[in-house]
Amino acid sequence: MTEFIISGMFKAGSNWERFKKTVSSQNRNNAIGKVYSLIGSEHGLKRNFIDITDIDELGELGEEPGSEDE
Repeated sequence: MTEFIISGMFKAGSNWERFKKTVSSQNRNNAIGKVYSLIGSEHGLKRNFIDITDIDELGELGEEPGSEDE
């Protein structure tokens, strides 16, 4: 499975709140669906109140990008 970092905004009352979620999924579309499901269930929102703005693919689960010593 591949790790994805998905960020965006969701409607919280009269304001829009930012979010960033890391999910593991088989592909990009499943990762998007998982984030819609997670945000929707946590905040009681339908998908049209969730706006995904960025999707970054980290790679296969178990790999740690940027794990070099600083």
